[in-house]
Amino acid sequence: MITIEVDPQYRKLVSPGIVERAAKATLTQQSALDADLAIVLTGDDQIRTLDRNYLGKDTPTDVLSFPASETDPETGRLYLGDIVISVPMAEAQAAVGGHSLEAEVSLLVVHGVLHLIGYDHAETEEKNLMWEAQKAILLRLDVSPMIIDEEE
Repeated sequence: MITIEVDPQYRKLVSPGIVERAAKATLTQQSALDADLAIVLTGDDQIRTLDRNYLGKDTPTDVLSFPASETDPETGRLYLGDIVISVPMAEAQAAVGGHSLEAEVSLLVVHGVLHLIGYDHAETEEKNLMWEAQKAILLRLDVSPMIIDEEE
């Protein structure tokens, strides 16, 4: 199950359907459909607090992933973890990149889910693998080629 929470002030900007579609596409591509996760769309203040408290960075960021990799004792399903996305940061990045907020949010969801699954981009080889998976998923979602090329 994918749990999605959108801060009320951003509900008119971001459709939970877009978020769910991107998460499901990522889980499908990674053969992880039996896993659960939560995605929160919020503002810069909340994500800045999380970034400071958990990563020691006192700045807002676009997306944070908090892997859990725990099994729910009641259902036996894997809980991958939580993703938090800053809608204002996504808006700003979409404007700079010349693409839609929908495309940017899709990218951030895909990116966040891949982190929960275990992908990373700290090393060049890891980054190449993550970007390859990300690109394949975004193409499947028919996201603007402009946003896909930006990530390379």
